[in-house]
Amino acid sequence: MRHNWSGLLNLIVKFLLSISLTACNSIFDHSVRQSESADIYLQLGVRYLDLNKLEIAKQNLLIALDKDPNNAQIQNAYAFLCEKLQDYPQAKQHYLMALGLSGDAWSIENNYGRFLCEHGDRLQGLGMLKKAFATPLNDKPWIAITNAGRCQLDIQTQKNALSYFEKALFLNSNFVPALLEMQKLSFNAGDYSAAQNYFKRFSYVDVYTSESLWIASQTEFALGQGQMAHVYEEKLLEKFPLSQEAKQIRPVLQ
Repeated sequence: MRHNWSGLLNLIVKFLLSISLTACNSIFDHSVRQSESADIYLQLGVRYLDLNKLEIAKQNLLIALDKDPNNAQIQNAYAFLCEKLQDYPQAKQHYLMALGLSGDAWSIENNYGRFLCEHGDRLQGLGMLKKAFATPLNDKPWIAITNAGRCQLDIQTQKNALSYFEKALFLNSNFVPALLEMQKLSFNAGDYSAAQNYFKRFSYVDVYTSESLWIASQTEFALGQGQMAHVYEEKLLEKFPLSQEAKQIRPVLQ
């Protein structure tokens, strides 16, 4: 009788264990599915952010947040969206949540450091950016280095800014944001040949801003190249007809 009870007990334990393991597997599978689903909505949200379709980006990122609120990259993307929507308190809150979840993800440090620089806390922002580009895990340090240069521009230490932009271009000679900043600095310093050269370097990849085209036209005028200056003015009017720079030249052309 005792032997039969022992055998029955073993069967019950094995049965309960199998139920427990099945439940654990089910919970694990559900968690994995939730995470994978959240990643899909994250990718959609980031894609729509790139296209500047902010309302659709928000819809997707909110779904991603609901499915996986402890995902640092989702928090990071949503913080960036809040920036674009000019909801700066929410942006800061979600950047801090992303940092708390990630520990030391350089992309989040870069975004939050840039955010701080642009909203008045330049000292802390620069420290965050330095941390972002110093980590060996960062395979694109020129992004954070360029943001550090921009942060230095804001506090009017152009010499420091220049060294950051030069370092960024040493690491990636075709990085457009750093080339744009060097074009601007060179033009403001009266080094028109250098400004012309920097503009040509990023125009090879057909990347323009209204400001870069405006500076390019003014650079050509300064170098005595009026025909080329008008070419850039026409391109400015074509690509950015509603920009402030276009408004400055339209009366001249009409």
